[in-house]
Amino acid sequence: MRRGLGRSSNRLGDQVSGLFTKAKLDASSLQDLEDILIEADLGVDTAMAITERLSGQRFARGIAADELQEVLAEEVERVLAPLARPLEVTGATPFVILVVGVNGTGKTTTIGKIAAQQARAGRSVVLVAGDTFRAAAVEQLKIWGERSGASVVTAPPKSDAAGLVYEALDVARDADVLLIDTAGRLQNRGELMAELEKIVRVIRRKMPGAPHAVLLTLDATTGQNALNQVDIFAKIAGVTGLVMTKLDGTARGGILVAIGAKHALPIHYVGVGEGIDDLAPFRARDYARAIAGL
Repeated sequence: MRRGLGRSSNRLGDQVSGLFTKAKLDASSLQDLEDILIEADLGVDTAMAITERLSGQRFARGIAADELQEVLAEEVERVLAPLARPLEVTGATPFVILVVGVNGTGKTTTIGKIAAQQARAGRSVVLVAGDTFRAAAVEQLKIWGERSGASVVTAPPKSDAAGLVYEALDVARDADVLLIDTAGRLQNRGELMAELEKIVRVIRRKMPGAPHAVLLTLDATTGQNALNQVDIFAKIAGVTGLVMTKLDGTARGGILVAIGAKHALPIHYVGVGEGIDDLAPFRARDYARAIAGL
């Protein structure tokens, strides 16, 4: 986690370095800090909580860099700790997981990594190549199926994705886990979001109570745009949990704090690399201390 969030913590550290070390902690410097934290995508609420805490405790003197880092880590952990929840695959058979998100957020790769983890846990897994618009996505999912030992249900290019999902629910009747890929949808394309709604309706009609988890993949490099994606996909697909990918490729990893503060959705996984083991269960303390550079 520390390695993956290195860019974010380095950027934040560079901006605040020396800000308070020798200077009096006055209203002006606190405002400067608040601006820095907001620019780092931590969100207004978290930025204000940090500066208010500092003003209440240390207003009359300077502050060492490590003290500031500790306060930052504690406030970030306070926001995110209630949201750090593992994905629990229990109850229904198959346990249906629908994965949604815009193009490029890592949906297919995330599905492959989750499939590998579930297979290691001894569960039988079926994958559905619901992104019927991109042949490359289907081929990518087939490769992940081979790696994880999962079966892959596919259809010819441009096929109706909802129809494929309907058939896959029959194919996976005896499986433990059914993971459904979907085509990347820009949240401002109404007709494509309507198609996603259709997939959700088909699943619910075919298997009452499903999907049992709806995971939204978010690309950390998109920063504030990720907040809007959560708004739209939560309304359309009933998102139950988040996967934040590409934390290792951005200096904007703080966006997860803003998302957590606004939406309070469970955060199941974070992606900090391309390897099969680089999709890690989200741990708030590890993230908080990494983003603070501790």
